[in-house]
Parts: sequence; C-alpha cells; structure tokens
Amino acid sequence: MKIAFFGTPRFAQIVLEKLIDSPLRPQLVVTGPDAKAGRGQKPQESPVKQIAVENHIKILQPINLESLKSQVSSLKSDLAILVAYGKIIPKDILSLPRYGFVNVHPSLLPKYRGPSPIQSAILAGEEKTGVTIMLLDEKIDHGPILAQKVVAIEPKDTHATLIEKLGIIGSDLLIEVLPYYMAQDLKAKSQDHKKATFTKHINKKDSQIDLKNPPDPQTFDRLIRAYYPWPTVWSKFSVNRKQLIVKFLPGNLIQPEGKRVMTLSEFKNGYPNLSEKISNLINLTNSRIRM
Repeated sequence: MKIAFFGTPRFAQIVLEKLIDSPLRPQLVVTGPDAKAGRGQKPQESPVKQIAVENHIKILQPINLESLKSQVSSLKSDLAILVAYGKIIPKDILSLPRYGFVNVHPSLLPKYRGPSPIQSAILAGEEKTGVTIMLLDEKIDHGPILAQKVVAIEPKDTHATLIEKLGIIGSDLLIEVLPYYMAQDLKAKSQDHKKATFTKHINKKDSQIDLKNPPDPQTFDRLIRAYYPWPTVWSKFSVNRKQLIVKFLPGNLIQPEGKRVMTLSEFKNGYPNLSEKISNLINLTNSRIRM
C-alpha cells in the first residue's frame, strides 16, 4: 500500500505521527514551503516536514498550484491522506490515487466547513465539536463522510488544546476506519449540504479589541480562547506618547509587546497608569470569564 500524506501545521503533524507508528505509514509527505518567521525572518520547516525529516520520509514542497500538479501528477499512490494542507486539490489530482483522497477535518461536518473550524466553534460558544473522516471532492469540505466522533469543548479549552485533542482522536478514528473503507466494507454517506456553515481565514486584525467598544466578559473569554496561541487577543494603549500593544492570554495573563507573560498584579507594578484600563477591560473583579 503506497500512501501519500498532505499536511502542514500542528494538527496534521499529530495525525502523521500516529500514522507513522501504524500499518498505514506514508511513504511520501507533501507539505507547505518553508516559511520565514521570527525576528530574523529565517525559513522554518512546517511541523509536518519536521516529523517527515526525523522519520526519513520523502518530502515534496510545491510552491504553488501549478507546481503541485507537476510534482504530484507522476505519483503512483494507492491512497492520499490530507489534513490541513492549506491548498485546494484540483479534480485531476484527486482522481490519481486508487482509493482517492481521505481527509481529517476538525468539526462535525457539514457544520464549520473551511479554514478555521476550531476557532469558530469556540467563538460561537459551542459545547461540543468533533472530527470528521471524509472523502475529498473538488469543493471545500463537501465530500461524503466515512465516520465522525463527537468531542466536548471544556470551559478552559483553547484553540491550542483542542488541536491536541482533536488531532489524537481524529488520527485514531482514521486508522480505525481506513481498512474497512479500502476493503469496501464501509460506504461514505453524503452530507446534508443545506445544513452547511462556513468559516473564514483568520488574520491578526480579527483579534484586536476596540477599547471604545469592548466585548462583554463572556465574549472576551471566547475570543481569548479561540485566538490562542495565534493571533492572540490584543489592543493598543498609549504610554508616554507611544503605542504599546498588550496581549491577553488564557488564565488572566497579560503580555506587553516584547516583554514576558505576567499576571495582572505584575502588570500593575510595571504599568501603573494602565492597570485601571486593563482591569476594566477584562473585568477581573466581577468576572464571569471561565479560565
């Protein structure tokens, strides 16, 4: 069985790690190009590439759709597994593997299709989410479903913690159902497309707090948990005629730009002129925030 794995971020890395230790170990990994990050803007390998390198798996890093087509068209894989790859796979590539492309998606489809299902579920105040194992077609998260599993969203769960939970549960479910699918003992069921909801790409502007119109404590809690660890909730304050960006983190923690993470008491000592504004914003003295 020749298996190709498509994926890029931490969620995909968790699934790949599980597959490597199973009978479904991929022989090829397709992941995003190295991206510049940090103050030095040095190229950094994707989490998926790091695991592939450690386990001596062949790696492809197409830089665009045309490059993807040219590199992948010659593959002779029996099955492709795609998890948060970051690019839409065209129909002519989807048809190449004998068993097609199988996807692990971190929501209970057809709800929360698209690039930010975990963050969107937290922002909506959902008490549960889940993972869906599905077959890919040319539309976004539109294909028929092989299996699903419900996962509770706990009061303290963040985007980061749910990535870990859903990654483990999703990979276990994938490894469980794939043999039945390939043996034709499991048939995929079409989604109810009328019930589909969609998510959007998240950028840093989405997590900025408007000081003139601050959110209520419950909304603020959801924002902090949904946008952690990236892009994190933040706002701008004026300090000595300069702009200071302050990040708000889970656990009632605060991080001024360029400084270490600190408690509210520590922040008050370092920024006494801002302590009242911060306290009013996060409403710690009479808070309903669940952290």
